[in-house]
Amino acid sequence: MKKPSPEVRQGSSEVGIQESLVVSKDDDSLTKLTVAELRAMMRRNGIQPTGRKQDLILALKKVSRNESAVQNSGNGLPKEAEDCLPDINPGQVVRQGRKTRHKSSIKFSVKDSQSLVQCVADTADKLQVAGKNSTKSKKQSKESKRSVDVIAQSSCFEKETESAKAPLTKNENTDCEESMIESTAPDKVLARKKRKTSEVIEKSNMMEGNAVGENEPVSNFEKPWTMLVHKKVQPGWVAYNPDIMRPSSLLETANIIKMISWNVNGLRALLKRKDENSFLQLAKKENFDVLCLQETKLQEKDVEQIKQSLLDDYDNSFWTCSVSKLGYSGTAVISRIKPVSVKFGLGIPDHDGEGRLITIEFDTVYLVAGYVPNSGQKLERLSYRVQQWDPSLSSYLKDLEKKKPVVLTGDLNCAHEEIDIYNPDGNRKSAGFTDEERMSFEDNFLNRGFVDSFRQQHPQAVGYTYWGYRQGARRWNKGWRLDYFLVSDSIADKVYDSYIIPDVNGSDHCPIGLILKC
Repeated sequence: MKKPSPEVRQGSSEVGIQESLVVSKDDDSLTKLTVAELRAMMRRNGIQPTGRKQDLILALKKVSRNESAVQNSGNGLPKEAEDCLPDINPGQVVRQGRKTRHKSSIKFSVKDSQSLVQCVADTADKLQVAGKNSTKSKKQSKESKRSVDVIAQSSCFEKETESAKAPLTKNENTDCEESMIESTAPDKVLARKKRKTSEVIEKSNMMEGNAVGENEPVSNFEKPWTMLVHKKVQPGWVAYNPDIMRPSSLLETANIIKMISWNVNGLRALLKRKDENSFLQLAKKENFDVLCLQETKLQEKDVEQIKQSLLDDYDNSFWTCSVSKLGYSGTAVISRIKPVSVKFGLGIPDHDGEGRLITIEFDTVYLVAGYVPNSGQKLERLSYRVQQWDPSLSSYLKDLEKKKPVVLTGDLNCAHEEIDIYNPDGNRKSAGFTDEERMSFEDNFLNRGFVDSFRQQHPQAVGYTYWGYRQGARRWNKGWRLDYFLVSDSIADKVYDSYIIPDVNGSDHCPIGLILKC
């Protein structure tokens, strides 16, 4: 006779989490299993099988007790939190390939589940405050917390069910899987993992200025920039949301010039994105007069070919490429307005080999499009940046200003204030936020008569223009504001709108815009 599998000998050929763990309470039946069989049982139930045989048995018994506590309490919520509940349906066992998962007995939409998590969590907090010395209150608070974990798991399952309509990213699926494993894992496993369950919660009141602290990660997956995400949020700060914070559009007959600046982080790669041509989308959406690009990473031999594949109705384009290091840096200006004159670089050989600056003279203003050198991962170019480049650029701008007002735009590689970076304390020694760079930015530009147009218009708005590719920074809106429109103080009052365009993808930076009255 064929030897039955551990599942069959336990009386459940289609074993789910509930069935296997209830049986595991029987000490005799568990001790009769081999280590391999115990580990197999743990894997099927989402528990990491580590330790000796006795450790495995204890882990199964502990999870069984937790599972039974939730089942025996009906919905697992204290009486005070029952008003939070939506409709209740019987529990289900969900099997996906080799993975067997227990779906929460509470069935509802992702949006409802996220509201329910917050409701139950608030109730738990109230119970804890109302009875710190009460054993019953502490027990209810623990039950509420356990229910939050179960509800959050349900949110993950709903996301998986809806993935056919709107597939989740790899990171989103990973977060759901890890949160399910953690909710049933022993304490030793929980101590080694960072809980991510709360990352599936979406707060509906983000746009009202409620801050997301470092221990409260949430996400609005469609518009993450509407979340106020900052580790040192101050009273009065709000998330920059262009949908509600930009002024009304001017008439087409208004005498204005509309400029856009964007660090594209490789123009050829951007143009190859046939499925999502962000470049054309930006042109259609903004209908700009002038577009300034940084970090094109082109070589001079590639420019003519690239120019042919760009935008119609923009007959004037000017390009400068790095010659000291091929395929590096590079800037460009594309304009429908014919300029009076064009100049490349600062006129200083030590600064002009990397294609970082283009000056366009229009009738009423100079436009300087620049890509300021990064200080480097090990700050190897910090001294060059603050002692040579910044002072030289500042003097150049002041010379231009003697003739006409100046607009400096581009990736200036500096988050000037703490409001301009998600994690200021963690980046004091990072390029772009060192004390030396911030002081240089202030001394060479702001203290010499140039105005940060975005900060002037939005003094308490947290708006980022750069998000690193690691750890899903853009998804959680953990960014930096590195891109600027600095204008001469004499025309600061002519700035109609200085804004960020966070919904345009294709680079680790997003575009920024300036509407200037002529």
